[in-house]
This record gives sequence, structure tokens and C-alpha cells, in this order.
Amino acid sequence: MAVPDVILIRYKPDHRTDTIGRYADGQFLASITWAFREGVGLPRDWPRHKRLYAVLHRFDRDGHHMDADIWFAGTWAEKQQHPPDQDPVVARAESKMAELLGSLPAIEYGDIAIRPFRLEVDGVVFGLVVGGDGEYEWATLEPDDLFFSVPWDGSYDT
Repeated sequence: MAVPDVILIRYKPDHRTDTIGRYADGQFLASITWAFREGVGLPRDWPRHKRLYAVLHRFDRDGHHMDADIWFAGTWAEKQQHPPDQDPVVARAESKMAELLGSLPAIEYGDIAIRPFRLEVDGVVFGLVVGGDGEYEWATLEPDDLFFSVPWDGSYDT
């Protein structure tokens, strides 16, 4: 079955899709996510290369990607320099996420239906990227690694 033009993503409180929904001007998808730049692989000094981002994508009511705020919070190496209860990298990302979500008027968390899109920021791919192997097609939310496929009911695998 082919990837649909518009892909449903189900809102799941306290899960990976708990910061999606609608706002006055359309739909939004937000996350705090770790990522490696394209082509980095997994070098011996990987903590220096693993990067944390606060991300807010905005879509129109028909699911077209309009714009994004993608903000770099720090690296895993920086995170490792502090006790878990004093993690400045995650704290910065969470603070920025609260600011970004707070900027959206009339926010309502819930399911969204968006079209595939792809952009590269800071050497990292962000988007709902379509893939396939000739027989089977899917879409992956990057860099969050959420995998969508048949029956295209909004559920995802990780």
C-alpha cells in the first residue's frame, strides 16, 4: 500500500507524541530529540557528536509544512559532565520547548494529519520522510525515529 498524501499521527499523552495538536493557525508537532549529523556514524568520541534539539514544526490546516523552530540545546558530552538531577542540556531544551509551545495561540493537544516533508538544519535531517523497498512503503519522523506504515491509522513503532 502506498504512502498516503496526508499521514495521521495519533496523540498519545505521556508518550512520544504528547506534544502534537492544533493551534489557531493550523497544526503543530513538537519534540525534544537527540540526533547525530548526517554522515557522522558512531565515532569513538560519539558523546561529542550526539546533539539535543528542541523542535517545533508548524503546518497549515491541510497538513502542509509551513515552518520550523529548531534549537540546539547541547551535546551528550556536556550532559555527562553533570549529575542526572542537574542536567543543563535537557533543562535548556525543556525550557525552550515550553517557550515555543507557549508562543502558539489557542493550543489544543490531539491527533494531527500532515504531509511528508524534509529539511536539513545543522547537518541533521528533520521531517516526515517517505521510504520504501519496492514492495513496502513507510514514513519516518526524523530524527525522532517514529515509524509509520500500514494500516496508516496514526500508530507508530520505534
